[in-house]
Amino acid sequence: MTVPRAIEPLDIRITGWMRKHGIPITRIALGIVFTWFGLLKFFPSLSPAEALASRTIERLSFGHLGPPASLYVLASWEVLIGLGLLAGRFLRITLFLLFVQMAGTMLPLVFFPAETFAKFPYAPTLKGQYIIKNLVLLGAALVVGATVRGQNPLPPPPQPPPG
Repeated sequence: MTVPRAIEPLDIRITGWMRKHGIPITRIALGIVFTWFGLLKFFPSLSPAEALASRTIERLSFGHLGPPASLYVLASWEVLIGLGLLAGRFLRITLFLLFVQMAGTMLPLVFFPAETFAKFPYAPTLKGQYIIKNLVLLGAALVVGATVRGQNPLPPPPQPPPG
């Protein structure tokens, strides 16, 4: 879609600002979400994902990690991811931890379909929707990950037409 010539300079400035700041803002937003949701898990009954997360980790650990310990591990893991994203340091390891955590986050869809779907596979319950929305976080993490070598993965911004 082309922009009317009269507002093209404004459009270029706005999209240029988004290009310059979008990825750092995405990284910080991810950091806030992971830190916040991780901190909630340190306090019993504050996280809506608490019971499902505990049971998933218990199943993954073949019963070796019970609910209190599993929540502490998950809370610590998520806060570590969040702080790494907020700091913008050690992004490779931070994103590795995030991708592993995301894989675990999706497992309740497989382990507990009766709780995550009202009608499998197309009508998720509220818990299922809570899990599926993590695909957006995963996509955002991929965009942030594209910057770990120091370059912006977006094409150069357009220049205003001469004259």
